[in-house]
Amino acid sequence: MANYQKLNVTGDERVELHDKIGLTGAEISVNFLPAGAAVPFVHAHKQNEEVYIVLEGKGRMVIDGESVGLSANDYLRVSPAAKRQLFADSGAGIRYICIQTKAGSLEGYTSEDGIIG
Repeated sequence: MANYQKLNVTGDERVELHDKIGLTGAEISVNFLPAGAAVPFVHAHKQNEEVYIVLEGKGRMVIDGESVGLSANDYLRVSPAAKRQLFADSGAGIRYICIQTKAGSLEGYTSEDGIIG
């Protein structure tokens, strides 16, 4: 068995990577919301923080009642307890990656965890 999994993601659908590439420490999804669309629910998490990486387009996230504008190249971290909902701009869709991981679980950064050779 190879020590890696590779996947090419195309199209305008939501793709959850945990099963497709065998993730064991994070949940990552690649998403697209068309112009004027929204994630159909407000949600929070018990343990997982989320990082949203906006690849293209525009939108906004309502977090605990505050509207935060989003556009390409924005990175947004949301704590587990925050209530959130994502909206695409009425004139443009939004393509983004969402990464979930257990808050407080990072034990070391790349340079501390890496092994040379």
